[in-house]
Amino acid sequence: MSLRLKFNLILIVTTVIGLLAAGLVSWQILERDARATVQRSAEMLLGGALSVRKYTVDEIRPLLRQLDSDEFLPQTVPAYAASQVIHNLQQNHPEYSYKEAALNPTNPANRASDWEADIIEWFRSHPDDKELSGERATATGSALYISRPIRITNPKCLTCHGDPAAAPAAMKARYGTTNGFGWKLNEVIGAQVVSVPQTVQEAAAWRQFLVFMGSLLAIFLVVGLVLNILLHRFVTRPVALIAERAEAISTGSGSVEELDIGGNDEIGSLARSFNRMQRSLNNAVKLLNESMQ
Repeated sequence: MSLRLKFNLILIVTTVIGLLAAGLVSWQILERDARATVQRSAEMLLGGALSVRKYTVDEIRPLLRQLDSDEFLPQTVPAYAASQVIHNLQQNHPEYSYKEAALNPTNPANRASDWEADIIEWFRSHPDDKELSGERATATGSALYISRPIRITNPKCLTCHGDPAAAPAAMKARYGTTNGFGWKLNEVIGAQVVSVPQTVQEAAAWRQFLVFMGSLLAIFLVVGLVLNILLHRFVTRPVALIAERAEAISTGSGSVEELDIGGNDEIGSLARSFNRMQRSLNNAVKLLNESMQ
């Protein structure tokens, strides 16, 4: 096995180990960053919905109530306002979702699905927890969800959602008297649930990973090529010349020229030592021949 082959085998092994280690670390970093980006997106979406709710309560509801109308205006309901804003956002981003899910909602569209009902029950059994997040499978891939409990803390809410007889006639005319009643103070009646897809960020992370690994592999190949050129220039070619001269001397192939290898490294020192040995050997042979004559 030649010196070049041994060197390249070692280089290949170390390159593979380096690529595997770099790939493992880089993928963990990219995956973590992708999850953090999805987490931030979900938190921003939830924060936006909460801001719309607050804006509705603080500014829209007082203005609409000044109209002195007996008609029920859903625009005064913060949950309706937040849901409508997110609904408009979904026109361009249908994979994002926001829902104020309830087990007994006034609007049937807000009725909790099975997995949302599980979240509500979890908040009921964990009254001290303010947030629950996790992952779930969807038709478009994995999605991250963040949820917060909807708890009745304002007694005024029971005016519309307590006893149906006490509810505004306009609201009962719009939604009926079957749903959205019987709520109790401090009861968790639902959950605000935001769902954000992870597939987009995961795909972006995978593309970045491939670009990084491809670039790293190209760098290793260039470094390997440069090292092979340097190895040939400073190691294997001089060693091959020394071996060739040694072979010629050992077989008595006539006059052999001295090595012309410069440098102050180990190879140069070896070449100078070889030349001295060759001169000493030539002198010894010359003296031997003279003594035999």
